[in-house]
Amino acid sequence: MEAGSLQRHIVGVSLVLACALLGTWAAAFLGTSVFGFAKSPISGVMVAILLGLLVAQVAPRLVAASAKTLRFFTTTVLGAGIVLLGTRLSLVAVSALGLQALPVVLLCITAALLIVLLVGRAMKLPTQLGLLIAVGTGICGVTAIAATAPLIRARALEVSYATACITLFGMLALLVHPFIAHALFADRPDLAGIFLGTAVHDTAQVAGAAMLYQQQYSAPLALEAATVTKLLRNLFMAVVIPFAAVLANRMVADLRPADAQTKRPPLVPLFVVGFIAMCALRTVGDLNEQPFGLLTAEIWQTALLWMQRLSEWCLLAAMAAVGLQTQLSSFRELGLRPLLLGLIAAALVGVISAGALSVLA
Repeated sequence: MEAGSLQRHIVGVSLVLACALLGTWAAAFLGTSVFGFAKSPISGVMVAILLGLLVAQVAPRLVAASAKTLRFFTTTVLGAGIVLLGTRLSLVAVSALGLQALPVVLLCITAALLIVLLVGRAMKLPTQLGLLIAVGTGICGVTAIAATAPLIRARALEVSYATACITLFGMLALLVHPFIAHALFADRPDLAGIFLGTAVHDTAQVAGAAMLYQQQYSAPLALEAATVTKLLRNLFMAVVIPFAAVLANRMVADLRPADAQTKRPPLVPLFVVGFIAMCALRTVGDLNEQPFGLLTAEIWQTALLWMQRLSEWCLLAAMAAVGLQTQLSSFRELGLRPLLLGLIAAALVGVISAGALSVLA
């Protein structure tokens, strides 16, 4: 490797790691020290993307010279993070409370995917952007966006914009939805928790909203219900990600006309297979007190913890690279319509969740 090439790789890696580390620290500092939460509801991924955006505007030549390294993070590193993400999802962890939440979760995910996509098309937004906002709203926020983006050939601009929409309206829901939940289900903390678990976007935001509800109304059951409901939503990534792969495969010519001559992607990418395999591994390992008949429960939980942390860092680094690849001037191309779509999606999921739970109550 030539000295100049090695130097560009070092610069690229340094930029990504700096944005990721500083983004993580800033998110924790803002959430705990500034806003006073016990655990920060602010996404470190979003802050890392914003820092990457800032660097991309201030030092465009430096970023351009590191383009090959940044692509490595948004492809290989992202794929590794998605595979390891499967270790967070276990069918065993979904209890009877999860079965109670299942119809509401299914309804919210289906509505988000179908209606948001249709509204996005009516607004003449790119299909990729509409799909990213739909999966981010319906399933698990930034993580779902990161997992879906490479399958549909989404541009860095679209990933950044979708992440911004999900973070903005998720934070708004975190602050407002606990009070809406209490107004609707004051005597049913389990339903209040299910509402928070379906109507708030990102996992950290759901946890923050549920903790706020618990502290405000002394209802620990709401926190448990919200946590289980969010886990159930996350499990649907195992279905929606392959669906997105099939959709991208069938619509590749429509999604990116300029790329029509390029090689057609596989029906189900390798990292999707790895993700599902990790989900299965986690589920089987959780079935017995001695996982696989070889490990102690303590060793198994420690291994899972390390794989989950590695997954988080892979996704964080990949999203920081996305921010570094995005020019703010490109946002003019999309305007404010995606922001309106994000608002519609957030309101839609909240209304459907509240309506379905009112019927169940």
